[in-house]
Amino acid sequence: MNTKRVVGWVAFFGVAAALTWLPEYFTSSEEGDASVTAVATPTNSKTRGALPAVAASGKTAEVKDLSPAGDLFAARSWKAAPQLATVNEQPVNLTPEVQVPTAPPMPFEFIGKLRDRSDLQVFLQSGEKIYVVRKGDVIDETWRIEGISDVELSFVYLPLHLSQTLSVGSTQ
Repeated sequence: MNTKRVVGWVAFFGVAAALTWLPEYFTSSEEGDASVTAVATPTNSKTRGALPAVAASGKTAEVKDLSPAGDLFAARSWKAAPQLATVNEQPVNLTPEVQVPTAPPMPFEFIGKLRDRSDLQVFLQSGEKIYVVRKGDVIDETWRIEGISDVELSFVYLPLHLSQTLSVGSTQ
């Protein structure tokens, strides 16, 4: 076997033995007597039930209670326990208000109109897109043109069948 390995194991066992026996040399003699007293058996003496340590020293020895006290695995915290607030308010039962569905705001801006012999065309802008519409046209499967007059343009919002109008100019 390798000598380094042997020396390592001997050192390990030596340190382990020293750690095991070392605490016994630093404890006081009274604690050692109490531990002996806790496990000693009574002898024949004048005082019935007296332990040998009592008869030898003349003073009573305390018997340590080695049973676990309480729950060993209970959660512990340094924080103070939170205090719960008291509620003095009465609950209010409100009936929810049902909002009537409405059409979104008109996404179109009026740019201009062009009157031909037979019909009227209106130019609308929505963002970057420009639409040329006539009566009855459907824009993006959402808005339908219901009517075009000199002053306003009427739309129907198709998902809710709601009517809206857009000003397209004046009568002058």
